[in-house]
Amino acid sequence: MEKFQTSDIPKSPRIQKLVDALYEHMPVIESARAKLITESYKETEGEPIITRRAKAFAHILHNIPIIIRDNELIVGSSTIAPRGCQTFPEFSYEWLEAELDTVATRTADPFEIAEETKAELKEADKYWKGKTTSELATSYMAPEAIKAIEHNIFTPGNYFYNGVGHVTVKYWEVLETGFEGIMEKAQKELDGCSVGDGNYARKSHFLEAVILSCKAVIDYADRYAKLAQEMAAQTSDPVRKQELFVIAENCSRVPAKGAQNFYEACQSFWFVQQLLQMESSGHSISPGRFDQYMYPYYKKDMEAGTITREFAQELMDCIWVKLNDLNKCRDAASAEGFAGYSLFQNLIAGGQNKEGEDVTNDLSIMCIQASMHVHLPAPSLSVRVWNGSPHEFLIKAAELTRTGIGLPAYYNDEVIIPALQNRGLSLEDAREYNIIGCVEPQKAGKTEGWHDAAFFNMCRPLELVFSNGMDKGEMVGIPTGDVTQMKTFDEFFDAYKKQMEYCISLLVNADNAIDVAHAERCPLPFLSCMIDDCLKEGKSVQEGGAVYNFTGPQGFGIANMADGLFAIRKLVYEDKKVSMKELKEALAWNYDKGLDAQSAGDMTEMIMKAMQKAGRNVDASTAEGLLKTFMGMKPGEQKTQRFKEIHDMIDEVPKFGNDIPEVDYFAREVAYTYSKPLQKYNNPRGGKFQAGLYPVSANVPLGGQTGATPDGRYAHTPVADGVSPSAGKDVKGPTAAATSVSRLDHFIVSNGTLFNQKFHPSALSGREGLEKFVALIRGYFDQKGMHMQFNVVDRQTLLDAQEHPEKYKHLVVRVAGYSALFTTLSRSLQDDIIRRTEQGF
Repeated sequence: MEKFQTSDIPKSPRIQKLVDALYEHMPVIESARAKLITESYKETEGEPIITRRAKAFAHILHNIPIIIRDNELIVGSSTIAPRGCQTFPEFSYEWLEAELDTVATRTADPFEIAEETKAELKEADKYWKGKTTSELATSYMAPEAIKAIEHNIFTPGNYFYNGVGHVTVKYWEVLETGFEGIMEKAQKELDGCSVGDGNYARKSHFLEAVILSCKAVIDYADRYAKLAQEMAAQTSDPVRKQELFVIAENCSRVPAKGAQNFYEACQSFWFVQQLLQMESSGHSISPGRFDQYMYPYYKKDMEAGTITREFAQELMDCIWVKLNDLNKCRDAASAEGFAGYSLFQNLIAGGQNKEGEDVTNDLSIMCIQASMHVHLPAPSLSVRVWNGSPHEFLIKAAELTRTGIGLPAYYNDEVIIPALQNRGLSLEDAREYNIIGCVEPQKAGKTEGWHDAAFFNMCRPLELVFSNGMDKGEMVGIPTGDVTQMKTFDEFFDAYKKQMEYCISLLVNADNAIDVAHAERCPLPFLSCMIDDCLKEGKSVQEGGAVYNFTGPQGFGIANMADGLFAIRKLVYEDKKVSMKELKEALAWNYDKGLDAQSAGDMTEMIMKAMQKAGRNVDASTAEGLLKTFMGMKPGEQKTQRFKEIHDMIDEVPKFGNDIPEVDYFAREVAYTYSKPLQKYNNPRGGKFQAGLYPVSANVPLGGQTGATPDGRYAHTPVADGVSPSAGKDVKGPTAAATSVSRLDHFIVSNGTLFNQKFHPSALSGREGLEKFVALIRGYFDQKGMHMQFNVVDRQTLLDAQEHPEKYKHLVVRVAGYSALFTTLSRSLQDDIIRRTEQGF
């Protein structure tokens, strides 16, 4: 193990200036990339798609406006405006055109957009009709899969509207050899091809596209070198002049060549990180084990005396700020599910090397220090924990947690390594895992994981059980029988499993359709040149060039379904206190709350469709009359009282999250209804599906599309997030909640699980508080839990921030697998965070 220091490093005044400038204005949508890619595509009609992609990437990098902002030491910006975003019409554009006039005022992640920009985007978009990945994906989907999406059983919108992302590339290879070295490898492969080879057409064009893309990146860096030289000549500030000269020198060398020192390594890393997100709109481009591949350059400079620990920290802090400069605009519905302008750029510290030795080092500590200094959502800092983790490293991580920023997240080597081996990774590769996006493990530089491939709402198939497969007057699931005639709980549970299996098959169909569309229309040569074995295989990651290929859609609502199904077994079938007919009626009426506006609206829509299908004339007045009728419907006082009694009885049934083995192991079986059927399916890239159990923040908007559930949850309220207990139901303290969650089978859920806890700040006060906190993590991980993350903030602070957002501009909280500025979140998501159980020791 390398020696490391845990002493604090002072924060440079430069860093706060960079942060303040970054958040001075609302993010802006720019049109430069959309215009440039459209120009290039028009000029390359009829050429192979991989060639068109490379030429378009080069055209963008040669012509997009560039800027070096005041005080920057690390340069490279995708937009002129801080935190601005470009658009990517090759994936989808129609949603943005429809929202151009509302994107600045929407509740989640608003963006300013100038009228001139709107006009430029509309003009560029004309070319893309019929040419996008989303349109092709739709044409490949089965009609029943499309219907399931329309009825909110699941949503694959992440990759349907955007690029894929969710990857960690071989940053270390770029640092070692530069893109000239990668071009040399590609050329060697190309020289070894023969025109008579069966794969010559595909492989030769792919390798040529790689070379063209790498050359474009070198040219882009050279543009920055020249700009820095020009700015140095113009400034009268001698300190800034010298900084600009060094920037120019760095950009003239990297990323073309291998880095000679830590500063060059930082700049080279940044160009890779930024430009991966210029080639495609896929998010969760995760730096991975930054402390490992950057450490040789830091160590060399420290031993040579050519850098101080303070300046190295300042450079890292600058990178942390730059990670918050990258941005993307999502459609309004997706913005609700990914609220907080997050790009989920996960960077992890600590853990083991391929030989199983702990490799915590000085940069591991400095990564934590950087998040303390910058105090912003990105990167999504994570730490790896195992029985060889240095105690003081975990105490330092706990100090960061205590600040309330929601960082870092903690991951258990003892679960993740065997889980990845179970999916076919070698032991050496599994030991070198990092985390992608929210909570998804993968081996960097070898994996196309397709993590976050869809959100699957486990509550909706249960609704289909009660409706015998129907939803809003249409058959969406499969007929599983009249629930009131089901004589045993096993019969009822089997019906749920059948609905789950059918809906999962539709999810797979939708994901695979989108997967094929990306391979056909948007292969990515720049990304692929940094993933094994794309150069050797002669094909992009989208076409199956990676060593490891997975598809990882995530399920959520575990706690709701565990508590709800347990309540049905207990109250309906065992104690017979409630009939199935009564429960079904109580759910339809939202217990004692009655129909809300959304339920009335859904019923109105269903009746309107039926009337139209029957040939009757309907108009706005018909809808208004129906809505008024449904809103006025009441179940009657006696029934309302009975529904309240049922709800009260459900509340009394034991709940997941309280260290009750019977409930917890039942929850394990419920989780299997998602994780086990999914893993039998294959994807188009030659890989397998694997389950995740985490929601990002989609448990709020998708809960808003879900009716009342048998756990007592009211209609259209958030469902439980990840593998956490339902909000407020874990009443026996943090250790009991952790024990319950550990009883789920985390080994089978190799795409990641997410466990949220919220603590009052007093719980982590002093050294004693930190020690208890680290002991909680160790205890949970000893019981084979996979992941933990925390909010350390009191409820009153969050309530005050809702009322006075101007006072809390820099309040960062943990949302799901990421942190975000609290005041940028939608009100419903803020409420969900406030509702979480507040724990203490």
